[in-house]
Amino acid sequence: MSILSKTQPIIFSDLDGSLLDHFDYDFSAAEPVLVQLQDLKIPVIPVTSKTAAEVIQLRQELNISHPFIVENGAAIFIPKGYFPEKPQQYIDMGEFWVRCNSMPRTYWLSLLAQHAKQFYGEYETFSAVVEMRGIKGLQTLTGLSEQAAALSHQRGYSEPIHWLGTSARKLEFIQAITEAGGTLLQGGRFLCLSDNINKGTALLELLSVYKKYWPKADFETLAIGDSDNDIDMLEAASCALIIRSKNHCVPLLSKTTDQMISRTFGPEGWAEGVTLWLNKLNR
Repeated sequence: MSILSKTQPIIFSDLDGSLLDHFDYDFSAAEPVLVQLQDLKIPVIPVTSKTAAEVIQLRQELNISHPFIVENGAAIFIPKGYFPEKPQQYIDMGEFWVRCNSMPRTYWLSLLAQHAKQFYGEYETFSAVVEMRGIKGLQTLTGLSEQAAALSHQRGYSEPIHWLGTSARKLEFIQAITEAGGTLLQGGRFLCLSDNINKGTALLELLSVYKKYWPKADFETLAIGDSDNDIDMLEAASCALIIRSKNHCVPLLSKTTDQMISRTFGPEGWAEGVTLWLNKLNR
């Protein structure tokens, strides 16, 4: 990547419910703006609860080739050669340099087995769904295609959880897992169990790599999200774009400036907000 001017905008974007439609994962409403961003050489960095396998395929469909952050900040993937050299604390993994911020998935499944016995029948993990009902069961649960559901099961650092019990018991479940050393983040539909990491920390980690190689650039960052698990990312960026959801209230931020709330939903709201942000930058 080359920095073309002193001010370099970067977009860090959630996928499900933001750039992708919450129900059918369509992004056609955002395509014209994605093309515009590509022409302007403004990176779009996916920051998502999805797996690396899912994002690698989506990057081809979205026609973006920049780094990405997966499993709610659990790992950062940088295409080899994107920066002049491999950043410190990153490892070689296929076509990418990768920074791992979490214990592996097997660790979290073991933690659940040890510390969530009293909640048996009140939740199901993606792993349990696949074990009992196969990939077809995960497809039914998520609404993904069979191929996409299989990719979503290729998790490295976290475990999604479908909560089946009451709201009161859910709070007890979260407390029990937190006391056991896990962190549960609420996404649009699923809880996600992982380390004490978040999208905001990962955003800042990746941004520090950009700043290391281009210390004279002034980075203007936009974070885009629609759920509570996006709050840390929205708070960390220069500007926040909150996408309205048909399924839940907009996340509440502590900062009261440099934030926008879309009027429309999903990728349409994404395109609306990014266009407004670009106009403000031009002014």
